Amino acid sequence: MFGLHSLVCYTLNGDNMEIIDIKSDNLYLEEYCNLCSLEWGDNKSDIEMKSYIQRKKERILTGDKVISILGLVDDNVLIGFISLFNYDGDERKDLTPWYATMYVKKEYRGKGLSKILNDAIINEAKRLGYDKVYLKSELVNYYEKFGAIYIEDLKSGEKLYYIDCIV
Repeated sequence: MFGLHSLVCYTLNGDNMEIIDIKSDNLYLEEYCNLCSLEWGDNKSDIEMKSYIQRKKERILTGDKVISILGLVDDNVLIGFISLFNYDGDERKDLTPWYATMYVKKEYRGKGLSKILNDAIINEAKRLGYDKVYLKSELVNYYEKFGAIYIEDLKSGEKLYYIDCIV
């Protein structure tokens, strides 16, 4: 059964999955913050992690950086997420929105779920009136499979891309 916060529903290999709005679901928002810290942050003690998660949740709900956070859920288990930010880092603040934080839990990788997340955030950007999204990454030949077009190398060492939302 799909939940009240479902934006899109998928059936893949017999599994009923749904795209949800994580910003409006406190249960998944906390897990999102935790996974972001584990994937892209520094090691933290339990006390530091609890404080970090609380601050991150407050910034997401009250700040101007996050436009949207979409989660992929299977049987009420968050298996991945992706975000749309107004800005991402200090370079190229003239560009918006930013496609960010694509993440699929290790045990679910290799099943094409990143394509579902990619399509969901592109559709969300399109729904919000954007004609393209920007992203930065150190990965080579990954985002091109989603239609990413190289723009330039950033000072951070990452490559800057855009993806058209209107195809």
